[in-house]
Amino acid sequence: MITLCHAVKGGSGTTVVACARAINSPGPTLLVDLDGDVPNALGIDQTSRPGVVEWLASEAPPAHLEDLLIEVTPNCALLPAREPASPGAPPTDRTERWDELVDFFTEWANDTGGSVVVDAGTRDLPTSFTEQCPQRWLVTRACYLSLRRAFHLTVRPTGVVLVAEPGRSLKARDIETSVGAPVIATVEWDIRIARQVDTGLLLGGRLPRSLHRALVGVAA
Repeated sequence: MITLCHAVKGGSGTTVVACARAINSPGPTLLVDLDGDVPNALGIDQTSRPGVVEWLASEAPPAHLEDLLIEVTPNCALLPAREPASPGAPPTDRTERWDELVDFFTEWANDTGGSVVVDAGTRDLPTSFTEQCPQRWLVTRACYLSLRRAFHLTVRPTGVVLVAEPGRSLKARDIETSVGAPVIATVEWDIRIARQVDTGLLLGGRLPRSLHRALVGVAA
């Protein structure tokens, strides 16, 4: 199963949701970083080797992706981005490379019996790639501007992960109506999460119970 986590507005919490989903999964998980923020959030060193962004722009075969993986935990491997793409732009628009990437994800999941979680951030990814991800989670706050942008998405999300902030007037039903997808998880805004990310302790620290409970529930 491939789960794509994406957002239409920066700072929505996509990287936190993707990382938390991956490192707390009960089975083997491949965490894919298409936006470049995962190593900093987890507090791990940036690799000097190429990442998936360079691979997409190259002619290297899919088998080379295996050599780029970094062990995050005994149960979780990271496919890093490495070379940042232009803000909001996909690393490449070559459809065949994205198809090969999906094939690698599928083969990895079949071989390990695990799942793949992709942190796409706010990247404008090719429709052909997005459509091949069975689970497409839009991570958003109850923000009017975000929902306006989400309304115009070419490929609709299969579910919404709502980051609930105090004082917002929009409710889950408003978001479901605007986006055209159900709210599958609600994560309460928690200053402890921000502190863990800011200090690179998302991996080493204990996730707040509200975040863990929300994501475990939707995974089940």
